[in-house]
Amino acid sequence: MTKLILASASPRRLELLKSINIYPDVVQGAKIDERIKKKEKVKFFLKRICLEKGLRIQKNYKDDIILSADTIVTTKQKIFGKPKNKVDAMETLKYLSGRNHTVRTSVCVLFRKKKKIKIISTKIKFKNYHNLEIEEYLKTNEWQDKAGAYAIQGFAEQFIIKINGSYSNVVGLPLYETVNLLKSIKSF
Repeated sequence: MTKLILASASPRRLELLKSINIYPDVVQGAKIDERIKKKEKVKFFLKRICLEKGLRIQKNYKDDIILSADTIVTTKQKIFGKPKNKVDAMETLKYLSGRNHTVRTSVCVLFRKKKKIKIISTKIKFKNYHNLEIEEYLKTNEWQDKAGAYAIQGFAEQFIIKINGSYSNVVGLPLYETVNLLKSIKSF
């Protein structure tokens, strides 16, 4: 019987799947180098990382369905992954204050030799916030392990003026698109 393997260590992705009654048989994070290559465009970076995660896990589950994803935050000038430390998180949050940014998630489904990858974008507008507000947010530790140094589903939601697109994408896995990719497996 074919299993569903979630190639992610993100508890948020697992929670999102469970919220729509999808329960992976195996949850296993893929350790890969997630650094952007010199002159690599955002879409190519996202597709590459997502695919590499899936392929790494597929080595151990050749006849199963592999679901992987990667999320980043971008502005026209910068790409923000997960902050390295509290100082990095503070700099990211200062930069995003009062700005529009885009949360992009690449979702990959692998099944044997077939693959489907889709990138979903959600636009966010942050209010102008003060250093004290950033310091208060950093105390929550919600910034840890989050692209763009924030979790929309927590304390940082108070910074958001506007969201255009998928809320679950900002959490870490666009559910509508993920379900459709999984359903499309039947056409493999």
